[in-house]
Amino acid sequence: MKLTMPEEIILLLLDDKTGRPIGLPPPAGDYALASAILMQLSLDGSIDTDPEKLMVTSRKPSGDPVSDEALTLIATTTGLKDSRHWIVELGRQAEHFRSMTLERLVAKGVLKKEEGRFLWVFPDRRYPKAPEGEMDMVEVRARLRSVLLSDEIPEPHDSLMIGLARSTGIIPFILTAAEQEKYNKRVDQVADLEELGRTLSSVTKEVYAMMLAFAGAH
Repeated sequence: MKLTMPEEIILLLLDDKTGRPIGLPPPAGDYALASAILMQLSLDGSIDTDPEKLMVTSRKPSGDPVSDEALTLIATTTGLKDSRHWIVELGRQAEHFRSMTLERLVAKGVLKKEEGRFLWVFPDRRYPKAPEGEMDMVEVRARLRSVLLSDEIPEPHDSLMIGLARSTGIIPFILTAAEQEKYNKRVDQVADLEELGRTLSSVTKEVYAMMLAFAGAH
């Protein structure tokens, strides 16, 4: 079963055992998802982007509700905006797109939804692996690890995923601390293979740093 980039990012940000989000600073997960949506649209041939502008190249629906809703939003917005604008805008709507993506993963049988109460009071929603979807969750990490621990030229999809993981601090969820130190140059090499990855990852990192600085000042 082929998963979209937003779906794979969501799986990387969920604990394999508990189904709860991994402890990542909130803006990072939001911007990782926003960038993943833009990267998927680019892979689908729906948009093209450079540091100055992001353009719609095709309005043909993909059939994926997350991609199609984001594409409609971009296509119906007046005036050309740059990647930075759309990472921030989609990041603001990350909770909505996250919920849609999780529901898609449930519908595909990759995750199952469980609801209960935390400390008997607070709503607690988890998305553990569904029995038939276990390999999909494991396979995302295993595939990206395999790319980074080898010398093979990766597929564009994997290069983009690793670039996105680097810019939003997700690499520690893929490699151990020792592996990160040993394969740091390999991470950079793979992450910078695709021009789209370099552009969006750079903007994502910039936006993320800006938001962290803003939060720290208030």
